[in-house]
Amino acid sequence: MSKISDIKYSLANQFIRFSGVGVVAFVVDVAVLYCGLYLLELDYFSGRILSYLMAASTSWYLNRNFTFVESDRSSPIKQWILFLAANGIGGLVNVGTYSIVMVYSVDSILSPLIGTVLGSIAGLVFNFSASRKLIFK
Repeated sequence: MSKISDIKYSLANQFIRFSGVGVVAFVVDVAVLYCGLYLLELDYFSGRILSYLMAASTSWYLNRNFTFVESDRSSPIKQWILFLAANGIGGLVNVGTYSIVMVYSVDSILSPLIGTVLGSIAGLVFNFSASRKLIFK
């Protein structure tokens, strides 16, 4: 393969792995959200903040060890903090989208799920770019 083909393949391969990790993080997100709402009796927004932090931490760990294995192996704590900070913008888009859905949707047991799905999609591309260029160089 040519150098350009290698780069495209690597980028596509990373995006596929990143998306797979995103699916796992999404499951963690929804599971923690519903546990927070119905077991811990948190409100919609406190539950979402807790679930986002758990999902983001899961995503960092899996991306470090699966998606970007050839990346900088600097201090895990420093990298995790940088990951959360860099993905904070994507997180704001994610949680903001969720909040809009929760405020304007009919109150239903599915509303948190729909908000989480739409929020996750909204933050995906930004978070991949930030992770690839800033965190896992």
